[in-house]
Amino acid sequence: MAAAIETLAPAHERALLVRRARFLAWGGNAWHFVEFAIAVAAGIAASSIALIGFGFDSLIESLAGFIIVWRFAVRRRDSEAAERRAQQLVAVSFFILAAYVGVESLRTFFGAHHPETSWVGIGLAAFTAPTMPLLARAKQRVGHALGSSATVGEAQQNMICAYLSVALLVGLGANALVGWWWADPAAALVIAAVAFREGRESWRGEACCDTC
Repeated sequence: MAAAIETLAPAHERALLVRRARFLAWGGNAWHFVEFAIAVAAGIAASSIALIGFGFDSLIESLAGFIIVWRFAVRRRDSEAAERRAQQLVAVSFFILAAYVGVESLRTFFGAHHPETSWVGIGLAAFTAPTMPLLARAKQRVGHALGSSATVGEAQQNMICAYLSVALLVGLGANALVGWWWADPAAALVIAAVAFREGRESWRGEACCDTC
């Protein structure tokens, strides 16, 4: 797929879509900062590396959101070069996410200290798991309408956040209920692999228009 695919929508319709893309990016970033604060505070309280890692994942996701805001600034909204650069920056943020989650998962596996129960973390994961796909679908629709692989790729990060929330929910829940501390890092390693794959596709320009 080409790095950027220009739509044939009228200029006023494209302008509305650009504003929507920026609004969704800013709205997502606002939540990611709240998510970061709650996750890190709860993670420190429970000595949970996985929960702290989830919080820093939120910061990495906000990086992708700021990239989309940069991409659709007035000077760059119709630039193919800006679209390609945004794709590459989103891909880099995927790679950072994959590396961070992978390293933290291995540290949890082989570390001597296991996390305590965190009901705040469980509540956060339970809220994030169903809400992030809604945000991701909204961004995907706008990205497809704009022909922007960067926007679609950034939406995929929100889906990864949902997957990571499910993994965190299973891990924290299993730890709280039956003491299976290893469930969280095992699931997180799968998420890291998915993030790496998405980063590779975004770097190659394959994120746009693959799914609806």
